[in-house]
Amino acid sequence: MSQAPRPLAGLKVIAVEQYGAAPFGTLHLAQLGAEVIKIENPQDGGDVSRTVGPHFIEGVDPTAASGLFQALNLNKRSVTLDLSQAGGRAVLARLAGTADALIHNLRGDVPARLGLTRADLAPFNPRLVVVHLTGYGREPERARWPGYDFLMQAEAGHFALTGDPDGPPARFGLPMIDYAAGLSAALGLVSAVMAARTSGQGCEIDVSLFDTALFHLSYIGQWRLTHGHVQGRERRSAHAALVPCQLYRTGDGWIYLMCNKEKFWGALCRAIGRPEWIEDERFRRFPDRKRHRDLIETMLDDALSARTTAEWMAVFAGQVPAAPVHDIAQALDNPFVTTTGRLQDVATGEGSFRAIAGPVRVDGQRAPLTAAPALGADTDAVLAEIGYGAAEIAEMRRQGIA
Repeated sequence: MSQAPRPLAGLKVIAVEQYGAAPFGTLHLAQLGAEVIKIENPQDGGDVSRTVGPHFIEGVDPTAASGLFQALNLNKRSVTLDLSQAGGRAVLARLAGTADALIHNLRGDVPARLGLTRADLAPFNPRLVVVHLTGYGREPERARWPGYDFLMQAEAGHFALTGDPDGPPARFGLPMIDYAAGLSAALGLVSAVMAARTSGQGCEIDVSLFDTALFHLSYIGQWRLTHGHVQGRERRSAHAALVPCQLYRTGDGWIYLMCNKEKFWGALCRAIGRPEWIEDERFRRFPDRKRHRDLIETMLDDALSARTTAEWMAVFAGQVPAAPVHDIAQALDNPFVTTTGRLQDVATGEGSFRAIAGPVRVDGQRAPLTAAPALGADTDAVLAEIGYGAAEIAEMRRQGIA
């Protein structure tokens, strides 16, 4: 089947990005068809994630072999430019004249120094959208603070919600604030570009990791603001209000049940052969079950221990919201993953490697994946596209600009 044009074909994005947050956001844009051009410093090896181990992929250029780098930079182009030099900033300005948007994830005080604000770039392209994805924002109070995902989780209260009540505060197992901030920035970028194509005027978008972490407190935060409730960690990763919604023991491990509608309590009771629990006054509604959460935990542990997790999944399938608790190997070896196109082969010069496909399908098709680029792999081509000749590019290389 031929691949239909992707929804963001024709969108050109300059990405002065590194590590996690912005690359995760622009990864989505690239897989949806945008041309994402990574700007990387030739003096320091480019995006720091190019060197982050411990796992490197054989058959890939050494500058792009990091598994971390590949996961976050599929379908992109790489151009080397030293933006600390006036010559590098001049090249960037010309490139910005041909683009729809520029996004970066630098520290809050750096974009002004490198000429990455709208005030710097609008003279070259009034339609340009500039997206600042920073740790704490560009305001003076914390603009100079280095900002990282786990710091945001700690300060915004996420550690206090994660893990067992008897253990220490804990972070998420994945850098979810980086990912969420990257997606917020990508959404802001696309929204602003839509407006700019109508009005002819771009704008400046600000997203910070801290604001993202705070916003993601969502209803937990609302409970505090309106009712003074300070939510803490719940045993077995339980929901704060709904029961049963937590981990339960099976004959060979764990299963997560999520009966978040009243009808699922009845479905669960019937599926495990305990229909009499449905009309038990202690368990009829969510508030009743919450009051008897410990008792329900004991009763369900006992009932579910009669079979393995896999056996219960076969019983519950499509009737009771349930999931097995997988490790990473089991998650990726899951037939629901391996037989449905959720993993793809990515070609390299010497073979291929497997990668996780993007979550957005267009007309039923997932985007084809191309390997993340070697450092500066597209420098000559991109600079030629914006009018530089071979001799000019060679001189830039001699000066360490490109």
